[in-house]
Amino acid sequence: MRYLFTLSIVLAYSLQSLAQPKLQTQLDSLLRSGENEFNGVVLVTQRGKKLYEGAHGYSDLQTKANVKPDDQFIIGSISKQITAVLVLREYQKGNLRLDAPLSKYLPELKYAWADSITIHHLLTHMSGVRQDLQPPLVFAPGSRFDYSNTGFVLLGDVVAHTSGKSYAAMAEDMFKECGMKNTFHPASNKHKRLVKGYWQNPQGVLDEVTIALDYAKKITPSGGFISTAADMVKWNTSLHGGKLLADSTYKLMMTAYPGAVRDHQLFGLTQYGYGITIDEKDGLLQVGQTGKLSGYNSINFFFPESGTSMIVFNNMEYAPSDFKKSFYYHTGVQHIVRQYLLANRNQ
Repeated sequence: MRYLFTLSIVLAYSLQSLAQPKLQTQLDSLLRSGENEFNGVVLVTQRGKKLYEGAHGYSDLQTKANVKPDDQFIIGSISKQITAVLVLREYQKGNLRLDAPLSKYLPELKYAWADSITIHHLLTHMSGVRQDLQPPLVFAPGSRFDYSNTGFVLLGDVVAHTSGKSYAAMAEDMFKECGMKNTFHPASNKHKRLVKGYWQNPQGVLDEVTIALDYAKKITPSGGFISTAADMVKWNTSLHGGKLLADSTYKLMMTAYPGAVRDHQLFGLTQYGYGITIDEKDGLLQVGQTGKLSGYNSINFFFPESGTSMIVFNNMEYAPSDFKKSFYYHTGVQHIVRQYLLANRNQ
């Protein structure tokens, strides 16, 4: 019996070893398949083991410096789950209530709507607040979904108020807990290897997006953090491994809330928890987020069943106004990784 058990382990390992080169071949082929070759970093890991790592193209078109696996990118809306965790850690400490009105924590907001919007509404994109904060609200809080960057900027202000520390300092402390040594608030100016972001102008020329970093500083809680692919793996491991939140609080973050549903430009109907998307298609749970800030497109997805992280960072937009073309490689990698996980889930 022991022999048969050992044989089954060896066989399962052998099958996975055979599948991994296929995954690598498929991803290599994809990253050379588009009208414009992929420019950025792809990292796929499973329980601490690298299944795929690739760095392609240039970090600086002028100097022709090559992209390296440990280069830094602006991660866009992946930042929202970082803010959500900071909010929930304040909730765990008893410093805020999720059902409390925004006015309780930001009394300087002199808008009547601050009394009707709760922290929960902001976390689920169901607040109805306008980008410029001006009244009236777009809709009654809690009545429907409307993706809101402004809402997460407000949440950054909330945790700074409840903690008595700056948002940047709170984030930096949390990154240290996770061992994330290359992830920074852009205003800290501690990043040393940030690649330049580019987008294609109407004449077909790639222009550097020189305003990207300044804009990231203004909207960091919503979409401005700077990180590396390897640090995103550390983030996933810490968040989904129970290091940052108590189990009951983590469950709050990962709940697909009624009404918090978006017709996503890439994925169709998409459910939201707190600052994160939740996808259970094909019975394969996938949690994570896309990120888009001029010149930088990113995806970070985690598959809890197998402990798999999938990160794709890109710093050249060849179709800035076409969301699907901008994320051609990201969604391609996602499809290949999902098929790999589905095919190997019982091994």
